[in-house]
Amino acid sequence: MTAQTPIIPLLTPYKMGNFNLSHRIVLAPLTRTRSYGHIPQPHAAIYYSQRTTNGGLLIAEATGVSETAPGLPHTPGIWTKEQVESWKPIVDAVHEKGGIFFCQLWHAGRVSFPGVQPNEQAPISSTNKPLTTKFELDGIDVSQFTPPRQLRVDEIPQIVNDFRIAARNAIEAGFDGVEIHGAHGYLIEQFLKDHVNDRIDQYGGSLENRCRFALEVVEAVASEIGADKVGIRLSPFLDYMESGDSNPTSLGMYMVESLNKYGIVYCHMVEPRMNTAEEKYEGPYNLLPMKKAFIGTFMAAGGYDREGGNNAITENRADLIAYGRLFLANPDLPTRFQLNASLNKYKRETFYIPDPVVGYTDYPFLDENVA
Repeated sequence: MTAQTPIIPLLTPYKMGNFNLSHRIVLAPLTRTRSYGHIPQPHAAIYYSQRTTNGGLLIAEATGVSETAPGLPHTPGIWTKEQVESWKPIVDAVHEKGGIFFCQLWHAGRVSFPGVQPNEQAPISSTNKPLTTKFELDGIDVSQFTPPRQLRVDEIPQIVNDFRIAARNAIEAGFDGVEIHGAHGYLIEQFLKDHVNDRIDQYGGSLENRCRFALEVVEAVASEIGADKVGIRLSPFLDYMESGDSNPTSLGMYMVESLNKYGIVYCHMVEPRMNTAEEKYEGPYNLLPMKKAFIGTFMAAGGYDREGGNNAITENRADLIAYGRLFLANPDLPTRFQLNASLNKYKRETFYIPDPVVGYTDYPFLDENVA
């Protein structure tokens, strides 16, 4: 009599709205800066196809909703016809292997600089307050971000409409749905968080006012393509890109309870232990209250390994687990988790280089290591 193979929680099937997933391991949205001139490139079809399994969910990298949206060079967009057409073969490559593919809709807001803005204008935001964070990325020294321009109230409907049109474009490109990027200090979070949002109009001050813009985007996108094709990513506990909040638990709870009214298919939330979106630490907060309050699929991300992901599923702390750096370095991550095999180490120095192969499509599969 053969021993029964133990069940691996991450590899159990899950029904996410109308989507039948074969496992619970999700490719997290990962900025890769390989879309020259903000146009998706053919090498992206190889990259995403490598990470596709039949019935697996993938979330594309942050994709700009308008010409004012990019925060970096070589990030993709979905606001022009050329961009939509360029996405089609990439989406097709995922679908040919049975994958389910969502496009992450992104506006960087003040996390940008004139070099990627139309006419080198100041980036737009909820605020006039500049970022003081200093770093170098993709060989560009953004040692001092340009002070942003605070959006006027009468301009906000146009930004909401940009998200709506981008969602429509994503469906035209063949994506199965979209994820609204409301995390990591970008435009939507610049409205959500009280350390950034210093407005005194209907988009600032109270929690309800600060969440207004995000929920207007959700409503517009859901009404355009259907709530069953809409997810959102939130990071209430992160202080990333100088975007902290004085009461992250209240912010997270208010957002998930508000999202329930729209019936969107999932909420994707970043663990509070990821204070800088890179390194883990232990703190007093957890996502369980938000998981319990949200009526749709709840996805968690943030420093998960195989054991941590399995435990989160077993303990009902999440329905799906998004993996970023591990999936980047291991295109066959579900297979490796199934076999409990060793993992390739990711190379941080190649995350954001524009090379179409190095650090992108050259991470070996398990059978290549064995060979």
